[in-house]
Amino acid sequence: MQHATPAAPAVRETLERLLASETFGRSERARKLIRYLVEREQAGEADRLKGFSIAMDVFGKDGDFDPSTDAVVRVQAGRLRELLQQYFANEGIAEPVRIAIPRGGYVPAYELNAIRLPEAAKPAEQTEAAVAPSEPADGAIAAAALLAPAAAPVPSVARHLGFFWMAIALVIAMLGVLILRQGSGALLAGGDVPATLETAGLTSNIALSATAETLPLVYIDTKADGADASRVAASLRAGLSGFDTIDFIGRDTINRHDAANDATSFIFDILPGPSAGDITIELQSVASGRVLLSRNLTPTDSAPAAVEDRVADMLSSALPASGTIYNYIEQTGTPNGLTQCLLLNDKYYLDQNARTHEAAYRCLETLANSGAKSSLVYSELASLQVEAVSDHYVYPPNATIEKAVEFAHRAVQMGPTSPYAHRAYGYVSSRLGNTDEAIRWMRKAYELNPYDLGMAAAYGYGLIFAGRYAEGTPILAHAAETFSGHSTWWDYGLFVGDFMLGDMNKAIAASMALRTTATKSHYLAARLIGAKAAGQDQLVATLLDELNTKFPKFAADPRATFVERKYPADLTERLVGALRAAGLGNAS
Repeated sequence: MQHATPAAPAVRETLERLLASETFGRSERARKLIRYLVEREQAGEADRLKGFSIAMDVFGKDGDFDPSTDAVVRVQAGRLRELLQQYFANEGIAEPVRIAIPRGGYVPAYELNAIRLPEAAKPAEQTEAAVAPSEPADGAIAAAALLAPAAAPVPSVARHLGFFWMAIALVIAMLGVLILRQGSGALLAGGDVPATLETAGLTSNIALSATAETLPLVYIDTKADGADASRVAASLRAGLSGFDTIDFIGRDTINRHDAANDATSFIFDILPGPSAGDITIELQSVASGRVLLSRNLTPTDSAPAAVEDRVADMLSSALPASGTIYNYIEQTGTPNGLTQCLLLNDKYYLDQNARTHEAAYRCLETLANSGAKSSLVYSELASLQVEAVSDHYVYPPNATIEKAVEFAHRAVQMGPTSPYAHRAYGYVSSRLGNTDEAIRWMRKAYELNPYDLGMAAAYGYGLIFAGRYAEGTPILAHAAETFSGHSTWWDYGLFVGDFMLGDMNKAIAASMALRTTATKSHYLAARLIGAKAAGQDQLVATLLDELNTKFPKFAADPRATFVERKYPADLTERLVGALRAAGLGNAS
């Protein structure tokens, strides 16, 4: 089997599409920076990618540039990481190659994606092409040329039945509407059901059956020998066993294929690497044999002191709803009820607004009303209920913290070893102001699966908002540095922690990473404080206007929002003082 290493032409093609995208269209600095980093790395000049040379070559700084006082490179790199995450989660979700800038440096990293299947693999589309011939997309050519062995053709009968299943989905959804409106005594109370499935978030069929809660199956196959390979396999096995979002099968897949499950089955191959002592880990689809993700571990990476971080980074990229496996399932049209709901839930946390929140909530609500047994359903409903209370969303009607507690309690009952359930209980407890309980539950979530960097981040975040800044900030920072892509709330937590520890350079960098998030008053407040500290007077004026226009209640009394969110008293005072200094009304 060939190792999945992106070829230079494919990297350049991805870069050009990225530069022309809507995501990067609003930031000339980000376009200039990513082009410079990729072109220098591809030219064999990775050792030149240091903060000082980037400052001079990209941002026009002179020889007097001091990175300890001028955070422009760190700020723009943080902004670039966020834009890359957004691009590959949305516009570029089907790119054959993914580009990342790992934290702690500026050298780009690449991995194969293979979410988009080549057009030639779809017989129905071949038929359409015979009627109206057209040139194949560049990305499809790149995927076909780059990725390990081609899949068997997708059975055309599946495509022919597409409209049938859509009709079934519509019938099921309408039955759900009737049940909710009749007040059937199901677990959750209703409210008006939107007129379209898309509004409700039910954009693919949710079969209310045992298969509706089926999770992706994941296997390991070790094909490398030696102590390092054994250590990597043991670490991988320990990590896989802790993720709620997949079913880890602790046996070989050879001669055990099940056609009913292969479409959502995946395997981690542990292979000899390209150089002596290297270990390569490849994630493949069982059905197609396509390599979805590939990481090469050097002897240093697979050493006892480093292997857990390297594996945690890979698994955190692959296994959550934001990761490679769920993206592949979504793009190949094979999500069931629960996987579809988790995908919608992830879309909410990437783009937090009333529409994405309602879509995720209604999807999970449908499963709960049908008697779901998965603790994931209730843990995510608990968190979304808290979000509804905090941000005053219209749906679900009459959201309360008490309902969130009920969901979280049920999640823990159904999943006593579930990290997601424990994290949800911790989140609800923090919203209630029960600091000690919140920390206890979040620490337990982290201990249940230290390979999920999201759990580490939640624990660090919880410590920060419990007022334990010196304790929580390093944990959250380590998670962010280890994981090359993360959610926006991590950056807000880092802003608060660094702000309270007095490290304003880091706080400014974290606040700039919130640049595209304009739906949260406290995120805009963090950006305002960071812009003021950085001396960006024009940006300060823009943010003041945005806060006063979009969030007049917050602008008039930010203290009330911080108190409502149960911020520690010292944090509230520091934030209010910084906002007053930045010119936000009579911040009090």
